[in-house]
Amino acid sequence: MSRIASIALAFVACGIPCFLPAQPVGVRATDVFIVAHQDDWQLFMGDVAFKGVRRGNRAVFIYLTAGDENRGSGYWKARERAALESTRLAAAAPADSAFNCGPVTVLANSTERCSIANTVSYFLRLPDGGRGGSGFEHNSFQSLRKLGSARIAGIKAVDGTSVFRDWNDLTSTIEQLIRRELAAGTSVAVHTNDPNALVNPRDHSDHRMAGLVGAQLVKDRGWALIYYVGYAIAGRPDNRSRAQIGQKTALFLVYDREMLLADPAWATYAERPRFYAMCMLRTYARKVRGRPLAVSAGGAP
Repeated sequence: MSRIASIALAFVACGIPCFLPAQPVGVRATDVFIVAHQDDWQLFMGDVAFKGVRRGNRAVFIYLTAGDENRGSGYWKARERAALESTRLAAAAPADSAFNCGPVTVLANSTERCSIANTVSYFLRLPDGGRGGSGFEHNSFQSLRKLGSARIAGIKAVDGTSVFRDWNDLTSTIEQLIRRELAAGTSVAVHTNDPNALVNPRDHSDHRMAGLVGAQLVKDRGWALIYYVGYAIAGRPDNRSRAQIGQKTALFLVYDREMLLADPAWATYAERPRFYAMCMLRTYARKVRGRPLAVSAGGAP
């Protein structure tokens, strides 16, 4: 049996929790995960997030888009619940523990914030831009790519809670969201998708824009920046240990189960089983030093 087939079977046979060390004590550093969609960090950097949270780091997850994929509000709300279940697992929080959720307002923009244990999640709920960044009709074809290239005069959250005037308004708001979570004297590492098409070809446009947000945020702030390969991970060799594979699989498994509970038609793994199984076997990252990327949002590939 291939390793991919073995991981696929884990989605059926693996119990919850899987590969779970003890609950962390104390906060050592802050890891910020800036992603486009609610399952991105589990797929592309799940083992890194798992290790950091279990080590005791504070983890801040920032989801830029609603991930609605033109499927309506029920779908993106289910994705948010699913993402939160992944953070519950990462933090080893009890199954009956409640998330502390509510809106916060920063720079006149309202964002939903949820916390559990040493994790915090922010949902900006911006329109999904689609793989090419053209957007969808029901959201007036708005997208992060168009905002970054100033092709649209602002972008509105799908639930109408906030409107970002331009790219700087978006990145400034995200910076303030991060700063309100930082403990004094802790180091900060920003984790996001690699926006460089040479390193990370054929990726989703929203993934690239998440990377550009990360690039802008770390400038002159002394924060570390770590880029991760997205869809191109399918063309890379396996490089995770058995424990790391188990961690990624467990995180994605609880996400997928929540989607199944919401609607069997929304099962994520069933849509592209081979690709998702390969993601469990691989994580590719590079730490960027100095100026992270010599490209503006308008020049995003």
